[in-house]
Amino acid sequence: MKGGCLHRLLVHKLCFGLVVLLTVPIVVLLLEGAPVLTIFSTTPGQLKVISQGFLQQQEQEHLGDDGATLAGSPGPASMSRSHKNCNYAKGKWIEDDKQPLYSGNECKQWLSKMWACRMMRRAHFSYENYRWQPHGCEMPEFTGPNFLKRMRNRTLAFVGDSLGRQQFQSMMCIATGGKYSPEVEDVGWKYGLVKAPGALRPDGWAYRFPSTNTTILFYWSATLSELEPLNTEDTVTRYALHLDRPVTFLKKYLNYFDVLVLNTGHHWNRGKFNGNHWELHADGKPVGNGSRLADLTRAKTLTLHSIARWMDSELARHPKMKVFLRTISPRHFVNGDWNTGGTCGNTIPLSNGSEVLQDHSIDIPAENAVKGTRVKLLDITAISKLRDEGHISNSSFKKASTGINDCLHWCLPGIPDMWNELLFVQI
Repeated sequence: MKGGCLHRLLVHKLCFGLVVLLTVPIVVLLLEGAPVLTIFSTTPGQLKVISQGFLQQQEQEHLGDDGATLAGSPGPASMSRSHKNCNYAKGKWIEDDKQPLYSGNECKQWLSKMWACRMMRRAHFSYENYRWQPHGCEMPEFTGPNFLKRMRNRTLAFVGDSLGRQQFQSMMCIATGGKYSPEVEDVGWKYGLVKAPGALRPDGWAYRFPSTNTTILFYWSATLSELEPLNTEDTVTRYALHLDRPVTFLKKYLNYFDVLVLNTGHHWNRGKFNGNHWELHADGKPVGNGSRLADLTRAKTLTLHSIARWMDSELARHPKMKVFLRTISPRHFVNGDWNTGGTCGNTIPLSNGSEVLQDHSIDIPAENAVKGTRVKLLDITAISKLRDEGHISNSSFKKASTGINDCLHWCLPGIPDMWNELLFVQI
């Protein structure tokens, strides 16, 4: 509300005094280095986050551009771990003749053609033959049957952007061994995941494995934020993107999930916001051009903190559920971006090193967001940063190249399989 505590905090950095709300329960969290008062209403859509020192703390972090915030050195925050003595993000890539976990030629039922590099005009596939070995950690055998056994009578949900969709498709290929599986049931309708008239695809997919009553689903939400049409009578309306409200799908279906993996990052740039007609809102009001939150890096950071604290409040009511915030997947464009001639033509595995030694994530905003909550960090950034040869690059089904390189998404089988292995060992 303009002139209110939240507004003054975001614009002027300072906000002191009493906060008075109408009969809502409050949860007070004191985060190391930044006291935060987080207020949750009984209606998730009314989530409020009021922070003293929040934006000042962000200025002390190394914030990247284009929405992909990567720091060059370890940050001060403590990483959430599901096992006390194991940092799964610290280790080494090693050759493994048991990799990949499925065939890129055979997993046609689940893989999108644009990511199935074995079916493209590509000559180098050595990126498939490595696995990640954390230092000092025992890794159980990761196979489809082992995953389904562990997830018996449970539901795994991925909610995020196209990199989240890649992780979902990877898990479907692993769970089925990459084989055609007619017994797997499409249960998207249970979660409202049906293609709307005129749409290219549904907002997500959900599949159930009858043998173990295991469901794996994906929902597309590039920002994890609630989107509200500003004019319901206009088909090309603009949308209010509420930085402090979780995406509606989570509020509606969270009770059905046992394991949840969230991700966001690469849509926090002006090109994506303008193309999707998104307008920033916080505290129920538009974010003005003069506001500090007009900076999309700060806007994303507020969303990460908001979603982590909302999930933490929900975990108090669902103690058996496990929630992970996956860190950002690195881009590897060289000499330009995707639309300015950027490339990633390296084909030699691990040419930039094979080992991660730092104790903290290089995705500092994500690591800080989960600090003090029960949300776990699925830290894949530094690990994946070593694997620039695993991107789709200039591979294509077409005989003639378009000249555009994809140095954001990964070939499958490939690096996202490792993300799922690290998820598997923590659930």
